[in-house]
Amino acid sequence: MDRTRSRLSAGTLVLDCEGLVKWCGADQRVTALVRETQDNDFRVVASALTPIEAQDIRTKPDRLRWYLSRLRIEPVTEEISLAAADLLRVHRLHGHQYAIDAVVASTALRAPKPVVLLTSDEGAMTTLCGKSIKVVAV
Repeated sequence: MDRTRSRLSAGTLVLDCEGLVKWCGADQRVTALVRETQDNDFRVVASALTPIEAQDIRTKPDRLRWYLSRLRIEPVTEEISLAAADLLRVHRLHGHQYAIDAVVASTALRAPKPVVLLTSDEGAMTTLCGKSIKVVAV
């Protein structure tokens, strides 16, 4: 792909649980998106909580570890944690159902722009991230 014609330029691709699981499962669309972003000098990241959420029977542990070695794991710092709590409060969301989404959203909001977030929960992530993050359903 010609770098000057790409829709993407240096920034960050954030994978939520489903984005990571589909990448590990060699989903063609997700793999193409990850490859395009890497070709365009995007950082590919996931929150430190994402691999925990992604560990299930669909993903073999060795395969997950191999894919995780190809991206940056962003720590859940005190700043990220407090920002996630603020997002939940502002949007009147609560509970474990939204907790990890809020951490992933906070991670995305602090990443170098532009940011693309691959997620299966487009509605919640669009609400949490606002218009500053491009949310892509996978």
